[in-house]
Amino acid sequence: MDKLKSDETPQVSCNTPRRRFLAASAVGAAGVGGFFGPWAHNRVWAQSAQAKPLVIGLTMDASGQYAASGGMERLGAMMAIREFNDKGGVLGRPIEAIHMDTETTPATGSRVAERMINRNDAAFLIGAVHSGVANAISQVAQKYGCIFLNTNSSSPTESGKDCHRVKFVWDGNGTNFAQATVRNAIRTGGKDWVLLTNDYVWGHNTSKATRALVEASGGRVIEELLIPQNTRDFSSYLLKLQQLKPQVVATAVGGDDIKALRQQVVQLGLQKRAAWINNQQDWPDVYGLGPESIFGVFGTTWYYRLDLPGVKEFVAAYQKQFPGMAIAVPGNVYYNGYMATRELLRCVQEAGTTNNIAVIKKLEGRKMSARDRMQHYDAWIDPVTHQVQQTIYLASYNDTPVEKNDIYKILTQSESKDVIDPAAAGSCKLESHEATPSYER
Repeated sequence: MDKLKSDETPQVSCNTPRRRFLAASAVGAAGVGGFFGPWAHNRVWAQSAQAKPLVIGLTMDASGQYAASGGMERLGAMMAIREFNDKGGVLGRPIEAIHMDTETTPATGSRVAERMINRNDAAFLIGAVHSGVANAISQVAQKYGCIFLNTNSSSPTESGKDCHRVKFVWDGNGTNFAQATVRNAIRTGGKDWVLLTNDYVWGHNTSKATRALVEASGGRVIEELLIPQNTRDFSSYLLKLQQLKPQVVATAVGGDDIKALRQQVVQLGLQKRAAWINNQQDWPDVYGLGPESIFGVFGTTWYYRLDLPGVKEFVAAYQKQFPGMAIAVPGNVYYNGYMATRELLRCVQEAGTTNNIAVIKKLEGRKMSARDRMQHYDAWIDPVTHQVQQTIYLASYNDTPVEKNDIYKILTQSESKDVIDPAAAGSCKLESHEATPSYER
């Protein structure tokens, strides 16, 4: 069992055994070590002068397709936890973080959630990139009443048919990004589209939203190519594209898959033969790629060079806490991990309790100012779907960077009300407060 303080640079080895805890304490300043034991051990805290630590379970990938993003969202959460611990924790309790690798697989996500709740006494669960994993974790969390913050999963179903009273979704979803991109792409690129779709829940539902908007805007989808997860050879799909000759290619491909796809598109020169849009482009998936591979237009929720109050200080705090990182500046995935954790802890503080229903009621309908979130427009948590409604940015490669990390050019920013997912409210059926089990740690 490894322990890692929040101010240390994390190292994830390829030889790391699966399902073991990777990280523990973010309480360096409080001087309290990580806690991993069963409840019987935890009772020692009640008999001592020290307050019982508040345990947060970090359910983030350290292996699999989204390992890079999982690592970054974990660091974002840890920075928020450290900020609270530097001020004495929350409700007078130091905060401990425990992390288990969810392996980018739903079955592991379920096991991790069960273990954190039943064996590690986690008060809250935070983190997910793969939407299937997020859905699996949320089902376990709802069974017990444990609040789960889905930090980076973007399938519209997460705040639609798979919503839960205990789950809050912090990223923009596929429909939000499609709303921001499709109409303009038809106008500037053309009406004949091909969809490249990762063959799992996020890919399917994101492409479904894109198709609906394309057809409603007068375009047509001439083909949809389903791409299995963990594909590394895209030659058959790209040869098909050459034959189809679409005007626009819309990808819903993520993680390590999109890295490989981008590189092979460039090798065949296909980025010059059609307009390319990528529904959402996570920062860890393009960081380090050459400029030619960052083609097309893509969505994001944040960028480290937004000219807004607090951004420079946020970037400086990241670099101070995690010196020597391969990714030198924070991106959207890190940002979501930080924002979700910080807002949760604020709500716990305001509620004066860790009781799930009290904290849920603080989160539902919560207003968050643009200045506080370092975005262009105010955000809020929809009380009907539990999704954070926020600014959506479109970006392309920046051909006039001011320094080597400046790889995005922000093209537009859409106010949340203009890109809202219109179907989510109708398909989301939250469990009632009364039907949600009481949960408090």
